[in-house]
Amino acid sequence: MSNIFGWSVHGDGKKIAPGAVVAPEERLNWPRTIGIGMQHVVAMFGATLLVPTLTGFPVNTTLLFSGIGTILFLAITRNRLPSYLGSSFAFIAPLSASQAQGIGVQAGAVLCTGLALVVIGLIVKAAGKRVIDAVMPPAVTGAIVALIGLNLAPNAAANFSSQPLVAAVTLVVILLATVAGRGMVSRLSILIGVVVGWAFAALTGNLDPSAGESIREAAWVGLPQFHAPEFNLSAIAVALPVLVVLIAENVGHVKAVSEMTNRDLDDLAGDALFADGLATSLAGGFGGSGTTTYAENIGVMAATRVYSTAAYFVAALTAIALAFIPKFGALIFTIPTGVLGGATLVLYGLIGMLGVRIWMDNKVNFNNPVNLTAAAVALIAGIGNLTLDVFGVTLEGIAWGSVGIIIGYPIMKRLYDHVGEGQNAKY
Repeated sequence: MSNIFGWSVHGDGKKIAPGAVVAPEERLNWPRTIGIGMQHVVAMFGATLLVPTLTGFPVNTTLLFSGIGTILFLAITRNRLPSYLGSSFAFIAPLSASQAQGIGVQAGAVLCTGLALVVIGLIVKAAGKRVIDAVMPPAVTGAIVALIGLNLAPNAAANFSSQPLVAAVTLVVILLATVAGRGMVSRLSILIGVVVGWAFAALTGNLDPSAGESIREAAWVGLPQFHAPEFNLSAIAVALPVLVVLIAENVGHVKAVSEMTNRDLDDLAGDALFADGLATSLAGGFGGSGTTTYAENIGVMAATRVYSTAAYFVAALTAIALAFIPKFGALIFTIPTGVLGGATLVLYGLIGMLGVRIWMDNKVNFNNPVNLTAAAVALIAGIGNLTLDVFGVTLEGIAWGSVGIIIGYPIMKRLYDHVGEGQNAKY
């Protein structure tokens, strides 16, 4: 087994024998390892940059802590769990909701969510994954994930309507790349759609007139913008339900890598949650967006059969280097609202459908009135963005829907079982 900065060379370092794989603690020679690391950069790039673009965070800062967070993750999981920590889409809704309050308030919400995930990671490490299954069964988890995505539907529609032609071109390109593209084209469909949409907007005069000037004035080399966190209870309450998504993504990542490498990695679930929480806290502490394990990079591993964590170190160091190019961040912020509208129409829907997928994968029985009514109320609270003031604190739909189903589901289930009608139902 390698240490954190050392890997044994696989074979001759140049080729992978038929049926063989490069294990996490192994690597190919450095030129090939760097090449695979660059593929990981391409895979994470579009999604990682899209989150700060939508929520107003500094792109370069988010990229910096994405790279730093990845290195922390690999160190904490002791080089056993290859992963890239990119920007989590689940943060888009709460960060968009608090965007008018400034980056400091948004960063404070990210920091607190990260610290909560650190605590959960420690609990899971001590008690095992069963504690998650007990508190958040699939009926609850699916509802929370779905309402987080669907809560943003009005924002996507508004952005689309602002520049309908640009948005439509972006949307069509994304859909075509997704369903007709193969390999990396399909995995990079969002990035491809955004680039084509941006080019179309430029050709049709739909870019902000000051965009070119902003890019020209930005320096080639400079420090990322850091922002101190500010703590607002309403913003924090709206962000905390994202924990459900982060837990599901991290635990799912452990399972996926276990299958791909034919190793039992369940003992790393607590470490993965702790590491992602630490990375998210660190990002929030300096004005970067929250992180999560990236499914996009699993695709690269599946295609290359290279699970080496050395390639992820290369990707992380590349992201850190790009973070010190302010001109790059200025370019990202020239993306017009129409392009964002076309992209988010897909992205927000995909987050919502991820919740449905959780229900389907776990065969949640909606003939059972507990599952049906609990999910129904939570979804409407989230989609309708139910907003109420409690003791001077404003809580919005994501918070009400998530807290409501976490508290209400076990109570409803106990009542239903108590009357004897639910004893034999499947949950």
